[in-house]
Amino acid sequence: MKAEIIAVGTELLLGQISNTNGQWISQEFASIGIPVFQHSVVGDNMKRVEDVFHTAHSRSDVIVVTGGLGPTEDDLTREAAHGVIGQKLIEDQDAMKKIAQFYEKNKQTMTANNRKQALVFEKGRVLPNEEGMAPGQIVEHEGRVWIFLPGVPSEMKSLMKSGVVPYLQRTYNLQSDIVSEMMYFIGIGESTLENKLSALILNQTNPTLAPLASEGEVGLRITATGETGAEARQKISKMKETILQIVGSYYYGSDDVSIESTVRDLLKERGYRLGAAESLTGGQFIEQLITLPGASAVTQGSLVAYTPLMKEKVIGVPPSLIEQYGTISYECAENMVLNAQRILDADVAVSFTGVAGPDSSEGHEPGTVFIGLQIEDKRPYVYHFQFQGGRDKIRSRAVKKGYELIFHHIKDL
Repeated sequence: MKAEIIAVGTELLLGQISNTNGQWISQEFASIGIPVFQHSVVGDNMKRVEDVFHTAHSRSDVIVVTGGLGPTEDDLTREAAHGVIGQKLIEDQDAMKKIAQFYEKNKQTMTANNRKQALVFEKGRVLPNEEGMAPGQIVEHEGRVWIFLPGVPSEMKSLMKSGVVPYLQRTYNLQSDIVSEMMYFIGIGESTLENKLSALILNQTNPTLAPLASEGEVGLRITATGETGAEARQKISKMKETILQIVGSYYYGSDDVSIESTVRDLLKERGYRLGAAESLTGGQFIEQLITLPGASAVTQGSLVAYTPLMKEKVIGVPPSLIEQYGTISYECAENMVLNAQRILDADVAVSFTGVAGPDSSEGHEPGTVFIGLQIEDKRPYVYHFQFQGGRDKIRSRAVKKGYELIFHHIKDL
């Protein structure tokens, strides 16, 4: 069975609202074993809506349409679907009664165009809308199932739970669940991860694997199907064990975790408190940690000093060191991290200095970054990176790299 979800509304294309309906419906369908193969968004234009509907009818078994069921001229879903389904549109008396009662109760005059919201297909299954006025509909046509739902999320979700999901479970005798888990890795690139897992990816059936790159890390989605959710999760668990045997040293968590929350938890487990000295990142590193619940248990603070003078006064970098090596150097990063650990009385300290751009500084190109790391009384580490991109990207990459370094240094302690 192939399912497709279509969202109708120019406001979605303009970015005025997000298409959260599509995401939610996909999750609901996965939970009952219906795979979604297509997502579409189309504006309020009759020809374009009709074209999208014809294409969906040609390739999908279940088509869910959200939006375009209101009373105004730009609500075109019913009329466009009529060109595909061909059934007569009639006025549903129960829906019309509810609409009229709404206006009467609120002492408002109902305009004639509100009758449009009560129009349904002659042979369709009407889904009463307890959260709003326009009803939902399920229409079977030429072996396809068309599902029409309001675009308002609360109304859509109510109709999905009360009418659509029970209908699909009865009609198709659904007995499988689709379950996914996102695994996250840091310190390894997407191509390297894929190469190391190539045998698993080439031979995948159930579960399936899909690498997904993001800024400074890589995600790996595992998706399994089973007659029950428990069976699907067991398949994922076995696959996860195999993956961790190959690339487990780069793995930091699954699903709702972040590298920042993972570092927070590691610091707490080991009884460490963290401090930072930030120039390039301007406080972004410590802010990512402080945003998390429980940060006070592991965070000492950050010394933010942008100019050479402030590095001297706030962090205590000697003027002679700056004069000899500059602020963008191995030596400066090392001194910053040592002083941060001492001043902030931290077990773990990290420092950032470099060039975010757009111009060069002290003879260094934009993207030049030095990160210092000090753990307890061990010798300090200083890493030199050359990041690509604009100013904001360089700074965010430096922050992510700082968390990566802390994670890899303390996870096995």
